[in-house]
Amino acid sequence: MSSKLTPTQHAILSHALAQTQGKVLWFPETLKGGAKAKAIESLVSHGLISQKKRETLVTKAGYEALGLRPPIVEPRVIRTRETSKQATVIGMLKRIEGATIDQICDATGWQPHTVRGAFSGTLKKKLGLQIAGTKTPGAPTIYRIDSLAPGGSGETI
Repeated sequence: MSSKLTPTQHAILSHALAQTQGKVLWFPETLKGGAKAKAIESLVSHGLISQKKRETLVTKAGYEALGLRPPIVEPRVIRTRETSKQATVIGMLKRIEGATIDQICDATGWQPHTVRGAFSGTLKKKLGLQIAGTKTPGAPTIYRIDSLAPGGSGETI
């Protein structure tokens, strides 16, 4: 299909893909007023660009017209209450083996102070959960939701 592109269409699409991540922002100096509008109209009618809200983007057909493969767009993960970071933390604390601050940081991407803040603020104050920490000399503190803590021993935070 690249042979069907006019030199102007080719220049517009090539620039958009090379310079602006597929956004159509540039037009040749020779295109003024009506000629620019006709060029845009032609690209849209051939399905080479799409206009959404205030953005004009090169479409899959536009990539293919230049002999290029369109980028693969990964679908976004939709967060639900079951897949939220808070649910991840609660799940880790419900495990028999519990979890350390470092393990929770690795699972959530949070900093240690954020994990401790979630323990005292969200989990304890807002949700009313009792979290027990069991400290073994030479090892990091293991935290569990208190009802699952062995024998209920350990400090409650």
